[in-house]
Amino acid sequence: MRLLISLLLLFLSFGTTSSAASKPLIIVNKAINKLAFVQSEKIEAIYPVATGVTTALTPEGLFTVKIKAKNPYYRKKNIPGGVPSNPLGTRWIGFDANDTDGRTYGIHGTNNPQSIGKYITQGCVRMYNRDVEKLYDQVPIGAKVWIVRSSESFESLVKRQGAMQ
Repeated sequence: MRLLISLLLLFLSFGTTSSAASKPLIIVNKAINKLAFVQSEKIEAIYPVATGVTTALTPEGLFTVKIKAKNPYYRKKNIPGGVPSNPLGTRWIGFDANDTDGRTYGIHGTNNPQSIGKYITQGCVRMYNRDVEKLYDQVPIGAKVWIVRSSESFESLVKRQGAMQ
């Protein structure tokens, strides 16, 4: 019986550690306008992004992906998805910043690739369409999005986030 309990405790602790470590994480660093995709505490890719015109527009904090959409509809100007005039590009990864439901703040593509790397958005994180398409396929609903403004390297941020879990 004692052996069975020990094995069960070992299994439960291994399962908890394993699932926490395997959860994908997106880190957006507004100081350098870059996004890192992290899987199992390893940086898989780093992409250039555009963020808010002011530092306050793109909220900082730890958020959760709530919605994903291919060829998203642009509600503000009634522009259908999949058309060249749609500023959201080909993908939307919506997260719950400022108590929203994933439809207000998001990581999305663009029809204006010259904007990438700039402080130009009204709050979202903008990516090249080819990059957001890759990211979209790897990020599940429930993944975490951590937006910071930091001089730390992504490697340091990954370690810090791992210690907070």
